[in-house]
Amino acid sequence: MIGLTTYSLRKLTFALLAICSQVMKSAAFSVGTNIQEIFGVSTKGWKDPDWKWGSDDGCANQCASACRTKFSTHEAREELVTALIEYDNQEVDENLSFEEIKFILALAWHKARKEALYGEAYGQVLDELVKAERYEHDDDEANSRLLVQDLQKRYMWLQPDVEDKILMNMLWYDTDDVERGRRRCAGLVLRAIGFIEDGLIVEDECFQ
Repeated sequence: MIGLTTYSLRKLTFALLAICSQVMKSAAFSVGTNIQEIFGVSTKGWKDPDWKWGSDDGCANQCASACRTKFSTHEAREELVTALIEYDNQEVDENLSFEEIKFILALAWHKARKEALYGEAYGQVLDELVKAERYEHDDDEANSRLLVQDLQKRYMWLQPDVEDKILMNMLWYDTDDVERGRRRCAGLVLRAIGFIEDGLIVEDECFQ
């Protein structure tokens, strides 16, 4: 009986070790798949310990440098905003991921905050991005709809053109496509905040 019990325990131990091994492999795979490219920088984004928003030695600063270079001209910025507002899944290539678009928005809000523009219209949204909680749940569609909702609430503070106000107000009436809706929303915010005219560089040209 003792021998049988020992044998059974040994089998149970091996089985548990096998299960633990599979769990660890799954966890490692899950972590690996969270890695993404944001303007050529491999990162896990806002939740990455190495992200360090506002610091000159984090991944965010590398992304910021690449992003500002990419959109250093008026033409490039205007082309982006037009593509976002007129986005159609069937006709427009997705040259940028939405994480990259969120990053552009964050830099635009950072610039507005540094230059005391628009009364901190989107400062709170930027703070929520930095906390990496409000828009970082498992449901990407829910995250996007919540972000769009927060952007819509503050949009009028930017004093946009009448036509753009209508586009923003009619956003989910015109489409139920989340990708199209969130890109159009981002484009409208960027246009109203002066991204096309002023770019992303703050006066002191420092990320912090």
